[in-house]
Amino acid sequence: MTELSRRTFLYGTGAAVGASALSTGTAVAFPTLPETSGHNVHRDIVRDARMEWRRLPQNWGDSPFLANGFLGVQVYAGRTPNELKLMLSHSEVQDQREHWEAAIGLSRLPIGYLTLAFAGAITAVDWTLDLWNAELTGTVTTTQGSAGFTMLVHNARSTFLATVKGDVTWGFQPLESATTRQIRRPANYTANPAPTLGTANGVSYAAQPLLAGGGYTTAWQTRDGRFAAHVTYTHPAETHTSDAIREVRQALAIPFEVLATQHRRWWNAYYSKSLVSVPDKLVQRFYWLQLYKMAAATRADAPVVTEWGPWFPEQGNSWTAVWWNLNVQISYPLVNGSNHHELDAVTTTLKRFEHNLELNVNPAYRDGNSYAICHPGDRTLRSGPRYCGVPGVAPNDHTGNLLWACHNVWLGYRHTMDQRILSDVLVPILTKAVNYYARFLVEGTDGKLHLPETRSPEYANSVDTTYDLSLIRWGVKTLLSIEENPRWRDVLTRLTPYAQDASGVRIGRDKALEDSHRHFSHLLWFYPLREMTWDMPEHRALITRTVDLWTSRRELWAGYSYGAASAMYSAMKRPEDALSFLRYFLERKQVGTNAVLTENSFYREGGNLAIESPLMSGQAVLEMMVQSHNDVVRVFPSVSSTWADASISSLRTQGAFLVDASRSGGRTDWVRVHSEAGAPLVLEHGITGDIDVRDDRGRRLDYKTRGSAIEIPLRRGQTAVVARRGTRPDVSARDVAANGSSSRWGLP
Repeated sequence: MTELSRRTFLYGTGAAVGASALSTGTAVAFPTLPETSGHNVHRDIVRDARMEWRRLPQNWGDSPFLANGFLGVQVYAGRTPNELKLMLSHSEVQDQREHWEAAIGLSRLPIGYLTLAFAGAITAVDWTLDLWNAELTGTVTTTQGSAGFTMLVHNARSTFLATVKGDVTWGFQPLESATTRQIRRPANYTANPAPTLGTANGVSYAAQPLLAGGGYTTAWQTRDGRFAAHVTYTHPAETHTSDAIREVRQALAIPFEVLATQHRRWWNAYYSKSLVSVPDKLVQRFYWLQLYKMAAATRADAPVVTEWGPWFPEQGNSWTAVWWNLNVQISYPLVNGSNHHELDAVTTTLKRFEHNLELNVNPAYRDGNSYAICHPGDRTLRSGPRYCGVPGVAPNDHTGNLLWACHNVWLGYRHTMDQRILSDVLVPILTKAVNYYARFLVEGTDGKLHLPETRSPEYANSVDTTYDLSLIRWGVKTLLSIEENPRWRDVLTRLTPYAQDASGVRIGRDKALEDSHRHFSHLLWFYPLREMTWDMPEHRALITRTVDLWTSRRELWAGYSYGAASAMYSAMKRPEDALSFLRYFLERKQVGTNAVLTENSFYREGGNLAIESPLMSGQAVLEMMVQSHNDVVRVFPSVSSTWADASISSLRTQGAFLVDASRSGGRTDWVRVHSEAGAPLVLEHGITGDIDVRDDRGRRLDYKTRGSAIEIPLRRGQTAVVARRGTRPDVSARDVAANGSSSRWGLP
């Protein structure tokens, strides 16, 4: 496998991206860039979300972080009092020994860290991570004076760039090229060879070979107060050293301001694609920080996120690969509502590496029509010699992973209405994922189709596990919505219902929820699959019993449990509960027995970094602002009574609608909806009293009332503005006033 460089794959200069995750041909530009001076609401809101450091960070959990989906950098205290450590990592750098399971043989590998040494011992820092420009700037005060700096990971070049004013010395310390995972580590495991250090054309480098062929090289150079470092990975090709040296030389040949302007242009346009402003600035700043983190961690042409994103925590620990049993699936919904489909690496990963999906199926069941995803796996969907579980045969974990990942793809399709996603990715892969399950369904004496024992993730085994049944039901319903098929119709008609008791839906037929369970696997039918919803009054009692029981036992919860609970209560129109669960996590209270949101909005579980929990909470914010399941767009469906004001702009919904809206004085003032695809629009606008519905030129539009909603026949490219009758609202986005004080993230 020859790795493509980032610039040859999609982005070019980084000023434009594809309109969807599958756009690898025609590049579509981001919105027109805002003015760089004067009032700009997007810039002002994003800059307000900046992270600040007035104390020296000590590790990955409290440090600034930079990345572009590939190269990652974290900055914190070094080995000596006069040194900073800049941990380098790269989302492509992994081992290639497939004879061991992915977390060992295909493991992410540590690279090393840059050192920035000052003449004296560090006594103070004053740093700002400006999200708007994705740059870390500031000063370091030492016993011998001070130094100012600007640092960034260039968006298009995947090169770390820095300018430093002061007496400093740069260096690099490689780390051992070996998995840091100890679980099931084979006795005969050996590290990769030691790196080769050298200099070529004035560029220093550390070349790290892999036993499986290829390798990775870190190259760096200082010139006239400027510094550049680049990491290149190739397998099986051996060009990583020459490639890395070339990238450093090219970066330093271009004026820093030219590169910085190019870099800033991408990030400024990225943030300008949508807007969320609420009076709770802890929540608002956290939300924008997750959008920064998401674009730093992943892109459509980048690897799908591992547990660490592109960052490698220095001590490593256990989560060295891609976890597909929940972690990927809950990380990516945020890209849809926030209008950032250019970050959807799930869809592009499944399309690009579809040929590896059959390898995740036990060899006894490979028939050319069955797909699965095992976990852990690598960024190319390989799992090594481990296979997906077989229903009825222990161990039988992982069976639902691919179907849940397909739901991510389906959400991407529904939010863009891009038919290529449907035809090129979803239909062929979902069909084979459902095929794998269907072969194990057994007709019972009741005439229903039942599933042999499988595992409800991270809880227990059971026959007719709710987790698996809900995914099967969603899969066949989705395929039937695309094309009628007698086989899938029969499965849908005869698939056994979920087992229930007085407390609600059970884990499975022979297993109830008996104690704390961090995974919401037995609730997928409600969220995110939305098979039964609050809009269906006949299911409300069941939903309430099941959700309330799950949330009442939080002793063993993880961070993502709080985000999921918040999203579920938003879906149940219980906004105060939704905000309570969200704020518990954001206030950095202890989660479970040994987990917490860190000072820089990462998440620590034991000694491990996990990226998905904060991203899940970012999605929970969007669930308060807009929902669009069951073909109805709902505006401000779950806004707390403490949030009298709110403003949103260009939030994307199913049906490919872009929604703007404003709330003030505790009520919705206006809603604007732009249709990109001409899909039917049913809108719950939430405006009290009589309304006017006009297009963007002020002309009246026809509409029909449907209960609490209205139906507006919008054509593709058409916009509707709904407002209280007799008003002509200012439909500009705004940053609403704070309803209290809130400190910044970082170490302010």
